[in-house]
Amino acid sequence: MIERTGIEKKGKKRQCVPVELRVEEPAMLMDFLVKNLKGKSRNNVKSLLTRGAVLVEGRPAARYDHPLRPGQTVQVRWAPQALQRGGRRLEILYEDEELLVINKPAGLLSIATDEEKKRTAYHLMTEHVRENDPDKRIFVVHRLDRDTSGVLLAAKTPELKYALQEQWADLVLTRGYTAVVEGCPQPLSGRVHTWLKETKTTLMYSSERSGDGQEAITDYQVVGMAPGNALVDIRLKTGRKNQIRVHMKELGCPVVGDKKYGAKTNPFHRLGLHAGILELRHPVTGEILRFEAKVPTLFFSIPFQR
Repeated sequence: MIERTGIEKKGKKRQCVPVELRVEEPAMLMDFLVKNLKGKSRNNVKSLLTRGAVLVEGRPAARYDHPLRPGQTVQVRWAPQALQRGGRRLEILYEDEELLVINKPAGLLSIATDEEKKRTAYHLMTEHVRENDPDKRIFVVHRLDRDTSGVLLAAKTPELKYALQEQWADLVLTRGYTAVVEGCPQPLSGRVHTWLKETKTTLMYSSERSGDGQEAITDYQVVGMAPGNALVDIRLKTGRKNQIRVHMKELGCPVVGDKKYGAKTNPFHRLGLHAGILELRHPVTGEILRFEAKVPTLFFSIPFQR
């Protein structure tokens, strides 16, 4: 028997209630959801799986071919979860026993600095996991600049932290960013391959001499153009400090809002850089997980032509 609960209306507000489905016969998760979620297309279902909204026996499942057995329960959470403390809100893209993934807003530090201890993604995520266990901790395994928004992943155990740090290059399959830059890179697609070094004033710069610094590889493709600006899709092959910002500057097209690396305009009053995609192999289950955070609508206030 399939047990369903739907979206209940109370006045003008809609209360999103999870749907629970009972598995009656062996099936693959994607096929099962398409069959049982009436009115939802395959693309709708893919979106639910991508953002960690589907749970099998209480654990998030993202693989389309995740096998289901009779008697199992599949739950679908319609609304994204959010952390909210003191008016600050963070969207949770995915969570299981080992990982926590959020969509970090621009303007929020990833971790504490000497000047700021509490207004950080780390602090908010820690508060979240301690709701059920006061001793729980989280471990940020990579960072985003304060003014970069998008997918930020943390481990919930020391073991996962070390596994991710030691195997990052092997576990991470895709790191995708969207940037709004000044001018337009030429050619319209290509690869920047340099070695990054840091000055005493923490400014990063490139050397073209092999081995002279940390190797940095950035693939890019222009996907939209407007007078004075371009919308650029970026795929990182390495993840060095300020890598995208340095490489865009060296193409003669600094990221808008990036005064540190030569930008002269700041149309969004923030850095025009967003971490939209992170795809990795789960260190424990081996599943391929893909997390996506939508590009801020603010970026499209510039009338790009595709």
